[in-house]
Amino acid sequence: MEQFESGISPASSLETLARLRSALGSVMHIESHTIHDRPVELIEFSGRLTCPSDEAFDHIYDRFVEAGYTPMLTRRDDSRDLVIAQHGIVVPTPNNTRLNVILLIATILSTWLVGVTIAGGDQLARLVQPNADILSIYGTILSHPEIWLTALPYVLTLLGILGVHEMGHYVAARIHKAAVTLPFFIPLPIGLGTMGAVIRLKSPIKNRRQLFDIGVAGPLAGLVIAIPLLIIGLATSQVLYIGQPVPGTQEGNSLMYLFLKLITHGRILPSGGYDVILNAIAFPAWFGLVVTMINLLPIGQLDGGHVLYSLFGREQWRIAMITIFGLIGLGMYLVVTTGDILNVWFVWIFLAQIFGLRHPPPLDDITPLDRRRKLIGYATIVIFILIFTPIPFS
Repeated sequence: MEQFESGISPASSLETLARLRSALGSVMHIESHTIHDRPVELIEFSGRLTCPSDEAFDHIYDRFVEAGYTPMLTRRDDSRDLVIAQHGIVVPTPNNTRLNVILLIATILSTWLVGVTIAGGDQLARLVQPNADILSIYGTILSHPEIWLTALPYVLTLLGILGVHEMGHYVAARIHKAAVTLPFFIPLPIGLGTMGAVIRLKSPIKNRRQLFDIGVAGPLAGLVIAIPLLIIGLATSQVLYIGQPVPGTQEGNSLMYLFLKLITHGRILPSGGYDVILNAIAFPAWFGLVVTMINLLPIGQLDGGHVLYSLFGREQWRIAMITIFGLIGLGMYLVVTTGDILNVWFVWIFLAQIFGLRHPPPLDDITPLDRRRKLIGYATIVIFILIFTPIPFS
């Protein structure tokens, strides 16, 4: 856990106030200041910046931190600039990678077990008794090492995509000198074998450019590996007549997924009762697209929330609310068509209410993105539209 501490007493002495005003005075015409003692001591300086906002924030940041205060830069509705000095600074605790390693090993094992049931299905069917429970199936897998290797493509594809995604965030954070943990993989010995992976930032985001770089790096890095693997997986998967699929087993289509099936098999699938039977590379690669799509939802602190807030600021709050109403509609559609009350969209609506729809502002909430980042951001929105899968399973 991060520590919020400072060796400076918060009494807002004249000396401390003069020190902060002096640091701020060279980049801002200060019109007034207000001291708030409770619940957390804050000092608000209101006025007009006399230089570009990014230069101003860089100038005051180190000086405020040396004084034991964290600066925040925002703009009021009346166009006056506001610098808020909050007493205390975040001191990141050292990383302990032991838990990362333990979770990674556990996730490799859990995805391996699931991978065998997917990739080694034919061999496993000959070894498992009819109507066997999940523990019996896993016991059979563990006692027959000859079928373990069938899961290798599944494990490498799934964990490769998830790992590259999270390392994209990690590398971008390190480039910006932000304190960050290594990825925490989450094992789950059912379903896909994992609930994904996360990293944790241990220092505040300074500005929208840093927020954008860290937020967008994960999904773009993951797609760089997921799309080629999906093409390989689709090209090596068979197209068979399946008739009417069993409800809940038909993977959903996105515009990109439809296009990739078209270029690998020369036809729109599914159609006429035919569909591609995803192998141990294609299925986790398809799931990689779904995970990226969910991460790019413009909600809270999902990657999409990072990108949208970086581009549009607090307009992201309104977009998030509109998105939730859209997800409610999709969730209701799945309830009506599949009877699945606990479908993926209702789960994410519930999680959004817990973790919040609104993305918190970075410390410097004024400095906009540069043109290059804006173009990448708009391209990311287009990518989200292309990979959006309204019905992940039907």
